Amino acid sequence: MNENKKLNKRQYAYEVIRKRILNGTYVPGQRIIIDQIAKEVGSSHIPVREAIHQLESDQLIEYKPNSGAVVRGINDKAYMEILEVLALIEGYATVLSAPYITRLGIEKLEALNNNMKVLLKNYELEQIGELNRDFHFTIYTFCPNQLLIQNITQMWDRMDAVRRTGFTFFPQRTPKSIDEHDTIINMLKQKTDMEELESFARMHKLNTLKAFKERN
Repeated sequence: MNENKKLNKRQYAYEVIRKRILNGTYVPGQRIIIDQIAKEVGSSHIPVREAIHQLESDQLIEYKPNSGAVVRGINDKAYMEILEVLALIEGYATVLSAPYITRLGIEKLEALNNNMKVLLKNYELEQIGELNRDFHFTIYTFCPNQLLIQNITQMWDRMDAVRRTGFTFFPQRTPKSIDEHDTIINMLKQKTDMEELESFARMHKLNTLKAFKERN
């Protein structure tokens, strides 16, 4: 019973800190005050420290000398490396998902992309970012390799942690990305050759990397 209670407090602390990192309440470089979190979640320091260690494994937090746990930042080099890795593993995840995707799954992808087109006309780019994630992870819900999706999720979370700082803001990429989504949907519908699908899904992510390099 006590062990379950401890796990619940650790999970609660984890969710509180993680949510604040992802929604921008805690910004890159900000120190995580263990005393403060412990008071807020009504626990001792131990569950909070364990939650922080879990977030460190998720690459959302890092320990710095004389500072302790701080929200992990991201620089140009790290961001480009993440996109390169995501291009490889998301291409593969899309291929693994393709044989299992349902008609309802395709319809959801079409609805999400159509909503993104509407938001683009209204220049609501932040909401487009959220729908973009929903679009790709809708595909991955059909992927049988959960370890692969876990790794993709951790990388997206790390990028989302700095999304609100403007670091990844290059709107010229958005219309092209939405058009590429239409192509991915059609390839899934038509059960395109797996190598061709994987190549296009990989290029979809690499095009974002290219836009990032050319943003200035």
